[in-house]
Amino acid sequence: MGRTQLNAEREHRIDMEVVVDAYTAEERALSWYYYLEEQLSFPCEANVRKAMASLPLPTGEPVSVIGLAHEDRCRIGIFVWVRWGQRDAVVPLAQIVSLNGDEPTRVAISDWHDWHDWHDQGYAF
Repeated sequence: MGRTQLNAEREHRIDMEVVVDAYTAEERALSWYYYLEEQLSFPCEANVRKAMASLPLPTGEPVSVIGLAHEDRCRIGIFVWVRWGQRDAVVPLAQIVSLNGDEPTRVAISDWHDWHDWHDQGYAF
């Protein structure tokens, strides 16, 4: 199965299972939040996928993902709590790539990354 076909099948699955009947940005946000809440296991070791000017985490930096941010914070994008050294910070999930998460965690994070790539939405809904 080619990469394009795999992406099409995955996009269809996401559209039918995660964001089905989500018409507004807030509905999409809540759909994603509840899907990720069910799929993600914590803690999970990860690396920073993309550096951002607004956060002090460089690309490749190891972090421990320790939880999903509160639902209210995730209405504009999906955010997770990470432990970076001795500090805890809230960062966009799109910035993180799982290193040792279980299968559902890895798939859900990858789903989130790919959904944004397909929809060219950046970090927000």
